[in-house]
Parts: sequence; C-alpha cells; structure tokens
Amino acid sequence: MEEQTNIDEITESADNMQGEKVSTKPEDKEPKKEFDGKKEFFSWIKIIVIAIVIAFVINNFIIINANVPSGSMEKTIMTGDRMVGLRMAYWFSDPQRGDIVIFKNPDDESETYVKRLIGMPGDKVVIKDAKIYINDSETPLKEDYLPEEWTRGNGSDTEMVYNVPENCYFMLGDNRNVSHDARYWTNTYVRRDQIIAKAMFVYWPWGHKGLLKSADYAE
Repeated sequence: MEEQTNIDEITESADNMQGEKVSTKPEDKEPKKEFDGKKEFFSWIKIIVIAIVIAFVINNFIIINANVPSGSMEKTIMTGDRMVGLRMAYWFSDPQRGDIVIFKNPDDESETYVKRLIGMPGDKVVIKDAKIYINDSETPLKEDYLPEEWTRGNGSDTEMVYNVPENCYFMLGDNRNVSHDARYWTNTYVRRDQIIAKAMFVYWPWGHKGLLKSADYAE
C-alpha cells in the first residue's frame, strides 16, 4: 500500500505541473492593447518634424543641391545636370585656383552661379590670345577642360588685365564663348563671403554622373 501511495502522489504532482503549462484560464491571458489613434497621429507628426529639421540642416549648412540651367561650364557640367556642392569645403580652408565653385552672382546676389576659380586674391590675371597668364608668368595655364577654341572675350585684340583685390576671386566659365562671367560683370570679382560651396559631383542624369575635380595647373 505504501508503494501505491507514493506512485499516486508522483502521478498527481506531474498532472498538476502539466496543467500549469497549458492553462487557458481567462485571468492568465495578457489583456489586448487598445489602438490609440491620437497617440499614433502625434508619433507620426514627431517623425515628420524631425525629418524636416534634418533635411533643413543638411541642405542649408552641409550641402547644396543645384540644377544647372545653362551651358557656361560645358563640357565639365552639362545643361540640365543636377549636382551637389559641399558647403563645408571652405569652412577651414580657402578656395583654390582650379576649384569649381558655387557662389552668389556679384551683380545680383539672388542668383547662384557655378564657375571655375582662375584668380586668387592679389593675383594679376592677364588674358591674351585665348591664354591666361598669372602674375606675369611666361607660361599660360593649361586648360584641357575647354570644350572648343576660345574665340570670344579672349584678348586677341587687346590683352585683358585683372588685378584681383584681397579677399576676392576671379571666376570664368569653362565654355568661354558663351559664359557670362567675370569678363562681363559690372562687379568683376567674387568676394569670399559670396562663395557658397565647392561643387563636388554630378548625380543626374545617370549617364553623366561623376566627381567634379579641381584643375591641376602646372604654373
């Protein structure tokens, strides 16, 4: 009898344990959470506001996203290209000769231009017979990026001389025959505080995407 009792106790204990694992009593179930429409709405509003703030900061302090409507920089930058400029590029260093620069038009600061930096502060820039000479150098700048023969505003009749003031820069388009640049502006030079960013790369159209490199002049 003693042996039978022990077996019954063990069996009963096992049954109890099994029952605890598969219990389906209502009080053991987790309560369903009700949908809170107001809370969900404000959650989405918060996400949207944060996204707008991030986009604003990036576009106004980090990069500039620009569309190029003219052919003044062809074939480096083509008409209709979309490009990105880095505003941070000149935070800790100055623009350099050969850079492709995005800046405010000196004659109308509501307009934004992109040109190549040719003359640095204090430079003497001479345009003569479709060549550019810096600081009386006998060797002209090597400009392999020009798309065609330079025939307009090229100093063929009378050499064109520009003395770049301090804190200013002399800008020309790569497509010299059609570019409205420093040769034609009323305010010839771009001030340092009018420079917005360094043009970095074209991302559209896909077939013309690529990095925009500064010219490496052998002076």
